[in-house]
Amino acid sequence: MNLVKRTLTAAVLLGAIFVMIQYAPDWAFFIFGVIFASAAVVEFYNLTGQKELRARKALGTGLAVLVLLPSYFRAIPLDAALFAAILLAGVYYLVTVNTQEKLPGFPGSFAVTLTGVLYVAFTLGFLFRIRLEEGPFYLYFLFGVVFLGDTGAFFIGKPFGRHKMTPVASPNKSWEGSLGGFLFAVGAALLARAILFPHLPAGTAVLTALVVHAAAQVADPLESLFKRAVGVKDSSNSLPGHGGFLDRIDSLILAGPLFYFIVRYVWK
Repeated sequence: MNLVKRTLTAAVLLGAIFVMIQYAPDWAFFIFGVIFASAAVVEFYNLTGQKELRARKALGTGLAVLVLLPSYFRAIPLDAALFAAILLAGVYYLVTVNTQEKLPGFPGSFAVTLTGVLYVAFTLGFLFRIRLEEGPFYLYFLFGVVFLGDTGAFFIGKPFGRHKMTPVASPNKSWEGSLGGFLFAVGAALLARAILFPHLPAGTAVLTALVVHAAAQVADPLESLFKRAVGVKDSSNSLPGHGGFLDRIDSLILAGPLFYFIVRYVWK
């Protein structure tokens, strides 16, 4: 039954993402992404809340949307949005932390609220920028490298994995699986190059795949550290068979921005 759930959820999710990336107008893609990112931010706050780090969810979600706005409204500077988020958070806490009893919880709450904004929303904003500035084919390249790489890590690591890579964060991940992930990522990059970017040098595609998938292999167990710290397997049960929204995009948190910079400063 779990496999059926995973398959159905994956089919619906992949179908929706493909339609949004390929056919949706920019404003619809942005709204879809904001909803997805906001859900991931809330899941992050729910995780950290289990360690008594009381993020202000409404504030943090609002600041996340603020930080995402420059990805669509290019007239808004990103650094200005980040500064505004810090400023608004400062004003909020100065107003609400108004008794001695609230004082001990302030540092952790302030830090984790802004961490959710930076760790999830700021990084995911680069996915919007890739689609809006470069087009959907670039996202397909990125997703192929990241997600097919993850698939390769699973299929190679499960039967052949012997040496643990990050035993505390992800006990099931192995160096053998990591190697499989890189092989599949390179294969995905070469396939995407052949179909979508025939003028891109093969060496550039391969190096991009290796670097971007390396970032993905850091981002995945990084998110797992938050889950292990509170003793849960998934960030939520929002997506049957797949955990939560944060679980689905954890690899892109670092891989997405890095790919954006590679495309902008290396490919061009």
